[in-house]
Amino acid sequence: MEIKRDKYLNELVAMKHSRFVKTITGIRRCGKSYLLMKLFARHLKDCGVDGNHIIAADMDDYKNKPLHDPQNLYEYLESKLRDDGMHYILLDEIQLTNDFAYVLNGFLKKDNADIYVTGSNAKLLSTDVITEFRGRGHEIRIHPLTFKEFMSAYSGTVQKGLDEYMTYGGLPQIFEFGDEPQKANFLKNLFAETYIRDIRDRYDIRKDDELEELLDLIASNIGGLTNPTKIANTFKSVKKSDISHYTIKKYLDYFQDSFLIEKASRYDIKGRSYIDSPCKYYFSDMGLRNARLNFRQNEKSHLMENVVYNELVYRGFNVDVGVVPVRTAAADGATRRTQLEIDFVCNMGSKRYYVQSAFAMPTQEKREQEEAPLKHADGFFKRVIVTGDDIVLHRDDTGITTMSIYDFLLNENSLDF
Repeated sequence: MEIKRDKYLNELVAMKHSRFVKTITGIRRCGKSYLLMKLFARHLKDCGVDGNHIIAADMDDYKNKPLHDPQNLYEYLESKLRDDGMHYILLDEIQLTNDFAYVLNGFLKKDNADIYVTGSNAKLLSTDVITEFRGRGHEIRIHPLTFKEFMSAYSGTVQKGLDEYMTYGGLPQIFEFGDEPQKANFLKNLFAETYIRDIRDRYDIRKDDELEELLDLIASNIGGLTNPTKIANTFKSVKKSDISHYTIKKYLDYFQDSFLIEKASRYDIKGRSYIDSPCKYYFSDMGLRNARLNFRQNEKSHLMENVVYNELVYRGFNVDVGVVPVRTAAADGATRRTQLEIDFVCNMGSKRYYVQSAFAMPTQEKREQEEAPLKHADGFFKRVIVTGDDIVLHRDDTGITTMSIYDFLLNENSLDF
């Protein structure tokens, strides 16, 4: 079985021969090695690159353990540069080599070396790419499978596929397991043995219980407004813990750096300014989120909102939570100021879209509730409601487009319908 990952492959191809270390990052087990060592290596061969000019090494392979020494790695790569022709250096799990940045920065000066690496989250995070390569690293962020990518390998209907996707997520390895208990055990073990351990080891965290309880709290509250102070108060009242809001903020940053969660800030649409607090957090993979809660609390409205958020991020949007201040007339005739919320304000260059995620709109009252913030938003930009109902896409008299979750997820240009 092969899953196409054309978006990332095309980005790698577009960066060929640039004077950067192309660094593939992303959550563990999302397919970084597969992209580089299989898909991109095959692309090079299909383009006629001689095998002797593709220098590939998996640092996690025992036979390559000597290459964990930087001097050995340097000498190995130097010996493989056979002539003045372009050589493509593909290094998997580069963080296993000490002082790897010094070695690779040296090869950037050579006219016949084009460098690509992957790194695990434990020692090569998004923030490290900037510092390690001194401005000469280009990060290509990989996400778990989108629903469209997931369906390219799934044999059932889109309806069953979406249920599966929202339950067990989009880590490619999930397809290696035939039944639900196997998938659940894989995800739970992966969380405990890989993600938690990575964070604990990297940051030398001694209070494992509080770290994991914070993850549980965030997993239980996807799409809910929160902040470190509010969470600290919850720990104090419910857990009888004196953990500070400062420590909680650090832990949240660790989760973000490890690509487990993403933060969506609040944006005042009328005032055109950001609101510092509170904010929302979303999980990068629904299977991991559900595994964290032992597959309880699977409210489809919240899961769908998280899936919509992830899809928007995958498409390259900067995604915020929209706040729309409005004035309403009360029964006593007084005017009151309230705030309406748009689930997602999506920006990319000069483009902006306002997107609502509504799992179901069974009544006219519910529809009006979802439409209200969109009608008060800036009318110059596209306004979209994504619903879990299997409906035909339509646009009403006010310009609001309503589409099904299937239309939204299966076409990357769906916001422009």
